[in-house]
Amino acid sequence: MSAAVGAERPQVVSHVQQALSYTVFDCKWVPRSARLLCLGSAARGTGLIQLYELHGARLELLREIEKPKPIKCGTFGATSLQQRYLATGDFDGNLNIWNLEAPEIPVYSVKGHKEIINSIDGVGGLGIGEGAPEIVTGSRDGTVKVWDPRQNDTPVANMEPVQGESKRDCWTVAFGNAYNQEERVVCAGYDNGDIKLFDLKTMSLRWETNIKNGVCSVEFDRKDINMNKLVATSLEGKFHVFDMRTQHPTKGFASVSEKAQKSTIWQVRHLPQNRDIFMTSGGSGSLHLWKYEYPAQRSKKDSEGSEMGVAGSLSLLQNVTLSTQPISSLDWSPDKKGLCVCGAFDQTVRVLIVTKLNKI
Repeated sequence: MSAAVGAERPQVVSHVQQALSYTVFDCKWVPRSARLLCLGSAARGTGLIQLYELHGARLELLREIEKPKPIKCGTFGATSLQQRYLATGDFDGNLNIWNLEAPEIPVYSVKGHKEIINSIDGVGGLGIGEGAPEIVTGSRDGTVKVWDPRQNDTPVANMEPVQGESKRDCWTVAFGNAYNQEERVVCAGYDNGDIKLFDLKTMSLRWETNIKNGVCSVEFDRKDINMNKLVATSLEGKFHVFDMRTQHPTKGFASVSEKAQKSTIWQVRHLPQNRDIFMTSGGSGSLHLWKYEYPAQRSKKDSEGSEMGVAGSLSLLQNVTLSTQPISSLDWSPDKKGLCVCGAFDQTVRVLIVTKLNKI
């Protein structure tokens, strides 16, 4: 790992801090707007969705929506830019899709899982990626399910442990490889360190590995391109970057790993405007900004003549400690480069500005 040159290093500036009266689990920018959402759990055990608008150096609360069950995660990934519907997963295993203009009753609702939905992702919406709009959910019940909101309450794919295999708590899910109408994969990370890559075109397990520690977050650098890179973060302060361009028949994908800190890395999010820059959020209340450098050659032939990937290297661009509590959620603005929101367990949401991103 190499550190970036001092003068040109990006700075992470805390622009607005907003205290919350509840536990926030997820934060999301509303696409094509200066608005953001906080999703979480109120003290009395209900769910909350708060919609804020950024006005200069302050956040204005536009709407607060209370729901029966605490809300763990949300995504806009499967909606159109016109509708901007929010899909959420809650503590009771429900997948709901909300029209934020009329949020009283969900526009789509299904009891997706027997237990809490830990993670959700969407693809095929927002004008990003090819193919049908789909939502993936990962749950404590050990299953990963893919939903098409245009269909009724049956998942279009259900990845569950095979008979005799113990169920593992699925902590994180992400779509990738959606570069045409046919191709699409789901990556899932589990509490025992397993990472599984499901190919939705062939409905098969394409690859699996284990990173020794619970997998907190997985994300492809882009959902709508031929698989390029995947970052997986873990409980023990370590994360792994896999080069997903070349899959070796036995060794799988080449990877590079980095120990960012001693505590859990809760989330990873790639910069929408530059897929080689990403931010990790930590259990120590810190954020780390990274850049991935590609090797001179991304693949080589092994002694048997099979193609194998070559991993690149990582440089730390900046790190900052914002909170005494874990930063559990993070989202870059898709529209304004360097604008970012994060939620922490100190019941605070922070809007950040990361400078100099166009110089690296």
